[in-house]
Amino acid sequence: MLARVCLSDISPYDGAPAGPYVRAVEALSGSLMKHNAAVIELGSAEASLMRCGLEAARLYFRSRSQNGVVKGCSSRGVYMYRAGRPVEDCDSSPPCMAEIFRCMGKAARSALCAIARHLRLRSDVFNQLLDDTPLPAGEVSSSVLVATYSHTSLQNGKGAIGGGKLAVNGEVEKGLLTLISSDSPGLQVCDPNGHWYLADCSSAPGNLLLITGKTLSHTTAGLRPAASYRASPDYSSGANSGGRTSLAFRLMPQGNAILDCSPIAAAGHVIPQSYVPISVSQFLDDLSAEEDVNCNRPDNTYVAQNDVNKEPSLRSVLSDPLSGAFLEDAVVVSCGHSFGGLMLRRVLDMSRCTLCNAEIEAGSLVPNYALRAAAAAVKNEDDRRLFYNATLRKRRKEMGDHTDSMKRQHRENVDIAAADGLHRGVQYPFSVNEKVMIKGNRRTPEKFVGKEAIITSQCLNGWYLLKIIGSGENVRLQYRSLRKILSSEAIEDRCASQPIQNSS
Repeated sequence: MLARVCLSDISPYDGAPAGPYVRAVEALSGSLMKHNAAVIELGSAEASLMRCGLEAARLYFRSRSQNGVVKGCSSRGVYMYRAGRPVEDCDSSPPCMAEIFRCMGKAARSALCAIARHLRLRSDVFNQLLDDTPLPAGEVSSSVLVATYSHTSLQNGKGAIGGGKLAVNGEVEKGLLTLISSDSPGLQVCDPNGHWYLADCSSAPGNLLLITGKTLSHTTAGLRPAASYRASPDYSSGANSGGRTSLAFRLMPQGNAILDCSPIAAAGHVIPQSYVPISVSQFLDDLSAEEDVNCNRPDNTYVAQNDVNKEPSLRSVLSDPLSGAFLEDAVVVSCGHSFGGLMLRRVLDMSRCTLCNAEIEAGSLVPNYALRAAAAAVKNEDDRRLFYNATLRKRRKEMGDHTDSMKRQHRENVDIAAADGLHRGVQYPFSVNEKVMIKGNRRTPEKFVGKEAIITSQCLNGWYLLKIIGSGENVRLQYRSLRKILSSEAIEDRCASQPIQNSS
C-alpha cells in the first residue's frame, strides 16, 4: 500500500521541524524505498484545479479528433507545455496549463526537499539544478507538463505518460522526479523486488503519483533508484470506456548544471565508483543513446543501466570512488594496486589494501605515471566537452532569441500590412489648394475632361471638391479621375504665354 502524504505536511517552512513534517518525510521516503512510488494528496483548491485541467484536456483532445486536426491519431493525443515558451496560437493548447504547471511544480519541489531531508541533506541542496523561480524574462523552463489522452487499449507499456520511447519491460524516467494525475487507473510501477503492481488504483484528481528518475538516482549515488513504470494491460480505456486522461509533470534539471554527488559524500554516504560528476546535457545524451540502442535491438530486450555484469566505464576506473575526482595523484602501493585521492588516504590510515587485504608499507609508494596521464587526458576531454556543450547551449539560446525576435517582427509587419490594407482602398494623393488636371473616367462629365482645377476640400472615400479654372464651376470628382500637373507643364504654359505678353 502506497503511503499518502499531504502536500501541506511536506512543504518547507521556517523554524524547527514539527511532528507532522517529520512523519510525512519518513512516510514519503519509506514508500519510495518499499514501492518505488508514493502518493501526494493536494488541498481542496489544488484538487479542483487538477480536476478542471483533466476535463479541459479531455475536451481539447476530443475536439481536435472530431475536427480532424490529428489525422489517423484520434485514439491518442499528447501535448507538452513549457513555461516561458511563446504560444503562437492561444487556441492550440488546452486551458489551465500555466496554472497546473505552477501547482504541480510546487508539489514536485516540495517532494524533492523532503527526499533531501531524509538523506540528511539540506532541503535546498538540489535547487542549484533547477530553474530559478520565477523564471527570468526570455527563458524557457527545463521542466515540462505533458497532457495525454488515450481511448484504446495500450500494450507493452506504450503511452504510459507520453512523449518518450518505451521498451517492452517499461520505461524509466530520465528527470529528477515525475508527478502524475489521471482520471482513471492504468499505470503500473515495478517495486524493488521486481513485481509490477497497479500504482494508481485509487487515483483521484487530488492525488499525485510520485516516481523518481535517473537524474535523481545519479545525484543521490543510487540511494533513490529510478522507478520503472508502464501502462497496465488490464485497464483498456478508463471508466465507462470514455478514455484515460492524464497530466504528468516532469521535474527536469537545467542543461548547464553539473550532477555531483559531493553533498551525499559529505553527509557520510558511500559513493560507488560509477557515480562521477557529469554535466546534465551529457548525462541525458548518454541516456538517449542507451535508450536508442535498447530500442533497436533485434530481440527488443531491455537492458538495465545498473547491470552488475557490465564492464566498468573508463571514467569510473580513472576516478576516485570516494570523491569522484580523477586519479591525477595515483600511486602504486606495495601489493601492486593503484590508489589516489581519498581512497589513498584511507588505505594509508588502515595500512591495508582494500582490494586484496594485504599490508601496506607507507615508504613503498611509487607514482603511477601512466594512470596519471590517462586520468589527465580523460579529464581534459571532459572539460573540453563541458565547454563545448556550454558554448553550444549559448549559441542555441542566441539563435532561439534571434528566431523569436524575427517572429515578433514578422507578426508586427503582418499587423502593419493588415492595417495598411484597411486604408489602401481609400487614398488621398492630392492636397487642398493643389492644382490638378482632370483626366476623366466613366463618371466624369465630358465638359470637364482636360481642364485644370483647384482642390477646395477633401471628401469621403477618396472624393474631392474642385473649382474649375476659368469657368469657376464646382464639381465633385474621384481621385482616379485626376492627375498632378508636372513642373515641365507649368514651364511650357509660362513660355507659351510670354509671346502674347511681348506682342502686347
